[in-house]
Amino acid sequence: MKQDIEIAQEANIRPIVEVAASLGIPPDELELYGKFKAKIPLHFIDEKRIKKGKLILVTAITPTPAGEGKTTTSIGLAQALNRIGKKTTVVLREPSLGPVFGIKGGAAGGGYSQVIPMEDINLHFTGDISAVEKAHNLLAALIDNNIQLKNSDGNLGIDPRTVEWKRVMDMNERALRDIVIGLGGTTEGVPRQSGFEITAASEVMATLCMSSDLMDLKERLGNIFVGYTYGDKPVFARDLKANGAMAALLKDAIKPNLVQTLEGTPAIIHGGPFANIAQGTNTIIATKTGLSLSDYVVTEAGFASELGAEKFFDIKSQTAKLKTNAVVIVATVRAIKYHGGAKLSALGSEDLEALIRGFDNLDKHIENMRYFGFRPVIAINRFDTDTAAELDLLVKHCTMKNLKVAVNESWAKGGEGAIDLANKVIEEISDCANCFKPLYELEWPLEKKIETICTKMYGADHVEYTVKAKNQLDKIEKLGFGNLAVCIAKTQKSLSDDQNKRGRPQGFTIKIREVELSSGAGFIVPIAGTIMRMPGLPGSPSAEKIDIDETGRISGLF
Repeated sequence: MKQDIEIAQEANIRPIVEVAASLGIPPDELELYGKFKAKIPLHFIDEKRIKKGKLILVTAITPTPAGEGKTTTSIGLAQALNRIGKKTTVVLREPSLGPVFGIKGGAAGGGYSQVIPMEDINLHFTGDISAVEKAHNLLAALIDNNIQLKNSDGNLGIDPRTVEWKRVMDMNERALRDIVIGLGGTTEGVPRQSGFEITAASEVMATLCMSSDLMDLKERLGNIFVGYTYGDKPVFARDLKANGAMAALLKDAIKPNLVQTLEGTPAIIHGGPFANIAQGTNTIIATKTGLSLSDYVVTEAGFASELGAEKFFDIKSQTAKLKTNAVVIVATVRAIKYHGGAKLSALGSEDLEALIRGFDNLDKHIENMRYFGFRPVIAINRFDTDTAAELDLLVKHCTMKNLKVAVNESWAKGGEGAIDLANKVIEEISDCANCFKPLYELEWPLEKKIETICTKMYGADHVEYTVKAKNQLDKIEKLGFGNLAVCIAKTQKSLSDDQNKRGRPQGFTIKIREVELSSGAGFIVPIAGTIMRMPGLPGSPSAEKIDIDETGRISGLF
């Protein structure tokens, strides 16, 4: 099989105006970024059509080093739905350069279920993430400028020790996690500890994804909490008069991006928060645009059900009043065997016992979706090494749980390989107005909301808080933000906060070491375990495999 990038480069890509026309968007309404990318104006959002559209969420079991193919499945499913006559758009997140150059590589699907032009999508795209980075760092610069100019009329008296706003960059760079800024003398700033986070973890990124329009974005940016004055008065971005300029930097980034799949299915790609450290879903604007222009929308939530899907429902859906009509859980024989104790090097060999032991992980994610009122469809993303006995055993396990299950071969066959999945998703789609139920009510105390997520979604017995985390929760309550949603940051590699615990861990405690306030986005971020908001590069980064020749042809980006 050809490498993903070769398949993408040889694709018969349609001019983006043709893709837009299939959605009913006239050419003069598009904001073109070359021949194959465009931005969609926000006025195409139609709340009446949104209510009639069908929204399908794709989530997965706990990810493994073997890869599960959630994005590939999402794209393949959307292509298959179009093949069976359902007007469908796939709505995804923008890839971060951190994973692209780090351990994961590109994030545009794979095989014959990709979004294109994949090189552009993975490398800069339309500049949205760069704009988020600039807006975030503008606020950082204004904070330090205000601290420096102690005797000016606009000085707010910010106590530098209370400022938690770091700078961001869209790259894995562990050396910048903890730094000292302001060195060089009295004219160079006030020395203090700070650091960098990856742009996907930026509250500006989260805020962009939670905004309904440009004015809502500007107001939310003004609500970003900065720190306290020496008089213990809270300071927000609006107090620094920062939100207008920040919103100006994001005036184009707020518009969703239109591209296509290898089969010409419309694809909207917008926003890029990670699910382990942020809310892990594309923008509200992108999802609503897709629902306004199509009858069906396939979207995904990052990592597994206890992270991306939980945040999709409890944060995004609650804020945007989105109604999901069906849920798909992506599983692979390889990943289930890994959770059953099989070694990574042995996943290509038949091992029915490991597969049976690994069912516990799949079952927990099924249980998680049932908490929200859904009976998920199981998509078995097939690999060449899967044996007939293994596939039969997995199908039988799902069938015994009264679940629809389909073997997905969209990597090798595109939409054709997901026809069975598409038909079963259509059968499972529900218009039940009262089926969906959030995990918690926003009026609950913060600790009750945190503990509900940890015990129900993760399966924890207890939640412990450091003294620092307790104090931070108390301050958040006193600031009047006790009714915010909860966006827990934890490892994606385990249902617990210990990345080494595979399968379905039992009898564990979630340890909340600190809590951050994301008042612009509209949630708090309890940080569990040792999760980092600035990743590092692996021993052999994907960047080492990426190259370009004299014709501009890129290789190694997969």
